[in-house]
Amino acid sequence: MTTLAVIVFILVYVGMALGRVPGLAVDRTGVALLGLIVLLASGDLTLDAAGRAVDMPTIALLFALMILSAQFEQSGFYGFVAERVTHAARNPKTLLALLIVVTGVLSAILTNDVIAFAFTPLICSGLLRQKLDPRPYLVALAGAANAGSALTLIGNPQNILIGQAGGLDFWRYIAIAAPPVILSLAFVYGAVVLTWKTSLTASSSDTPSEPVTLDRFQTAKGLIAIAALIVLFLTPLPRELGALAVAGVLLLSRRLSSREMIGAVDWHLLLLFTCLFGVTAAFAETGLAQEGLQGLAQAGFLPQSLSVMLPLTLASSNTIGNVPAVILILKLLPDLPDGVLSGLALLSTFAGNLLLTGSLCNIIVAERAAASGARLSFADFARSGIPMTLASLLAAALWLWFTGYMPL
Repeated sequence: MTTLAVIVFILVYVGMALGRVPGLAVDRTGVALLGLIVLLASGDLTLDAAGRAVDMPTIALLFALMILSAQFEQSGFYGFVAERVTHAARNPKTLLALLIVVTGVLSAILTNDVIAFAFTPLICSGLLRQKLDPRPYLVALAGAANAGSALTLIGNPQNILIGQAGGLDFWRYIAIAAPPVILSLAFVYGAVVLTWKTSLTASSSDTPSEPVTLDRFQTAKGLIAIAALIVLFLTPLPRELGALAVAGVLLLSRRLSSREMIGAVDWHLLLLFTCLFGVTAAFAETGLAQEGLQGLAQAGFLPQSLSVMLPLTLASSNTIGNVPAVILILKLLPDLPDGVLSGLALLSTFAGNLLLTGSLCNIIVAERAAASGARLSFADFARSGIPMTLASLLAAALWLWFTGYMPL
């Protein structure tokens, strides 16, 4: 039984690294689900144990935030913002800067994957209509979504996991994260400008576009919901309960169908989380992980210092992905101090900008862009991703060391 749990664990995380099963149309979610099914069918993991392994507060919080995002999508807010961004400046570099700022800010509130999913086709449409090369802007969109999401404990799935697991204070984390996040957004801009000089020199055309309809009442409801969420985060009420309460109120609508709003939830991502919780729990029960950690502790290689955490997050985020990597680290090391958890949130998020496969957000941008007629290749992303990531990680590491949150 132990042997099977280990084999399944290895194969699932290899699948996370590859992104799919070679020769089959099975993506990361499918790989994780198949692994969980094998463990359940073999008896290595019971259904009750799988249920207990799922971090329901994290799932509930992520679900509620997706409902909040659906409110803005249904109101036409995303289309309105994207249209304004792509037509706000004649200068491509100014347009690039505006895109990075808007994407970074929205990702910190509504999660990076959601913003990437909603914005990519809209931005592509506007750029192609103006006869601009969309690739540098798509790289900037993904980079800014990742970098901006590191600002809060609700900005991306791995930060939600870390915040829930460690019980981190929402506002204290923002104070820690703000300086390196601001620098990282600047590095995203600098890296794209330096590596896409030719594509950013052409001026845009005046091709007209159809005006985007914005439902101001529904948008106002969404903004009020965000304000209510922030107020609830200041209270002792658990974050997931406050977010669910806000989501519940939004579903009580006479004009927006609850079916459409619930349909906008990324159920694939929630299922991926659920399956990985179960697979990782089964592996932890074998005891092999604990034995390995004891050996690493004796050698001084536990990820509680920057010299270990930085290369670990960089390697794991760009192989198995930052979300699976964080789930694994939190399961095997459940008692990390607050400073280390904050460092894990920042470093794992920034590390996801290195390669196209580094984060789900990057993959979403590439796939949504391809469906909109714009191709973003692995090499296209890496030419800007590598310098922006290395600069961001260095800045974050220096900040965490200087402030005393993590030792070298």
